[in-house]
Amino acid sequence: MISKSLALKVLNAALATGGDYAEIYLEQTDTDAITLENGKVDTCGGRLSYGAGIRILKKFASVYGYTSDLSPKSLLGLAEKLAGAFEGERVITVTSFKKQRVKTVNKYASHYSEVPTEKRIALLKECFEATHAVDPRLVRITDTFLSNQKKIEIFNAEGEIGKWFQTGEERARLVMMAVAAGADGSIQSAFKGPARSGDFSYFTDVLDYKKAAREVGEKAIKLLSAKECPSGIYPVVITNGWGGVLFHEACGHPLEASATAKGLSIFSNCIGKQIASPIVSAYDDGTIANEWGSNDMDTEGIPTKKNQLIKNGICVGYMVDRLNGRRLGMEPNGVSRRQSYKYEPTSRMSNTYIAAGKDDPEQIIKDTKLGIYVADFGGGSVEPMTGDFNFSASEAYVIRDGKIAEMLKGCTLIGNGRDVLMNIDRVGNDLALGNGMCGAASGSIPVDVGQPTIRLSKITVGGRGGKLE
Repeated sequence: MISKSLALKVLNAALATGGDYAEIYLEQTDTDAITLENGKVDTCGGRLSYGAGIRILKKFASVYGYTSDLSPKSLLGLAEKLAGAFEGERVITVTSFKKQRVKTVNKYASHYSEVPTEKRIALLKECFEATHAVDPRLVRITDTFLSNQKKIEIFNAEGEIGKWFQTGEERARLVMMAVAAGADGSIQSAFKGPARSGDFSYFTDVLDYKKAAREVGEKAIKLLSAKECPSGIYPVVITNGWGGVLFHEACGHPLEASATAKGLSIFSNCIGKQIASPIVSAYDDGTIANEWGSNDMDTEGIPTKKNQLIKNGICVGYMVDRLNGRRLGMEPNGVSRRQSYKYEPTSRMSNTYIAAGKDDPEQIIKDTKLGIYVADFGGGSVEPMTGDFNFSASEAYVIRDGKIAEMLKGCTLIGNGRDVLMNIDRVGNDLALGNGMCGAASGSIPVDVGQPTIRLSKITVGGRGGKLE
């Protein structure tokens, strides 16, 4: 995207006042979106964007800026302005670059630019028909296909020989939403958003998109007659796959170095300490081929890795970016991510999950006499420093005498991340991943959450349905 000679000039300008590391992150992104409202094309179009971000580190301090003007004047001007944030003498002069080999995690048989618009629209119309056929009480059905192609180039230096990286990403997501209206005026909605870091063949040949579309409609209809969730402290069984969003939010974010390095996490200074039940192990793995949260390298040019966070209940690692690694005295481990060149990178999750256990998922439910089964989550919030959270369950049921019974609505789980980990008393053998988007300081990024079926021995459940009996 820019010449090596220009990159040399920009990095040396950035390092003029004593910075000990500098980087240029360049990105070109081609996005495309098609949306159908009730089976008719509502929006269809794409957008091309590009730009560069420049970062300088000096010990534990950082400064960052970005521009969409890639001219020499613009980039050199930005580098000089950022360098002005520091006072000191030059300690590094970059003389050349060494091209870095980038491993291939995500492979593509074809590119989204090669998929005709008509083919994408045809898939969306099939999704609409599958949802629409469920029930006439479905009053609004929205189907969207989003694709994103990204080219990335990084020049960085913490010595006279700089590093030069080139890589690319391609991702797509199929978003299906349904709204149901009851005779009493009640409104309920449902959502599914399967996604992939791969080519279009996943959606046509692997994903059962018609089944997913039917399930969206069926869930919205079932919610119309669901009972209000009871409140109290109960055992809760949480589904595999997307159920892992609870661990992601309540426990994953507090294990990011952006929180632990500053003492802003309940898990700060916890390496080697027990933070979870002995039956719990957990990982963040950016190397799972073609998964939604996977990358060939992170946005600092460090290869992605399979990082173990918890081993048999013991905290054994954090997700560590370059800057916070300095604060912790730890090496970065391939987790530095950002939404785009407009954001400074920091430690973020990729594919984060609780590892499979030994229990039969059906037996976990059979062994729960009275409790709640959570089949899907909606939104939620967490405070990393305290670990306190609340999450809404968009699909939940009563467990009665070891069987899943009536559907519930308005279910909220309230607790603390440390307590949740310690209260896991059953872990299934059915590990699965779910696709989502995660928002934090460096923007909104694609992630996978995951877990097998698990049971919490107790957790506070909020709802307006009285007591469970």
